[in-house]
Amino acid sequence: MKKLTLVRHAKSSWEYDVIDHERPLKKRGYNDADLVSNRLKRENFKINLVMSSDAVRAKTTAEIFIRNLDIDKNIIKFNHELYDFSGESLIEVIKNCDDSVDSLMIFGHNHAITAFVNTYGDKYIVNVPTTGLVVFKFDIEKWSDLKPGETVLTIFPKDLK
Repeated sequence: MKKLTLVRHAKSSWEYDVIDHERPLKKRGYNDADLVSNRLKRENFKINLVMSSDAVRAKTTAEIFIRNLDIDKNIIKFNHELYDFSGESLIEVIKNCDDSVDSLMIFGHNHAITAFVNTYGDKYIVNVPTTGLVVFKFDIEKWSDLKPGETVLTIFPKDLK
């Protein structure tokens, strides 16, 4: 059994003249990341590995979750392949994850996140919102055998306000 937690990065700001990869979070993004990560804390499950896109908005979102969930910094990897919008690289990163990892958390981008949710989960979600979190369980022993599984939890900022 494998567990995957996907988080779409928090709301980013367009007010700075920076390339897409360098866009920071808006104040709302910081607040929503605090809100969702603190709600996730109540689920009390263990994460074996955290991977995040290396884009500023995804890294910052991950760092808020890491702090609020008190995740060991030694199990965190920032991966440029997760700076992915189509979803192809996201799936490859998951399928290539070490099989000793039973609970994986990934911070990434849309359209990749919503496409994954609707391909591999059993609950259709029109659009995973910024800071949206979706948890899946897969009846597999190896990540390379990834196949559709069960959507077991969703936490979206609007549901907490």
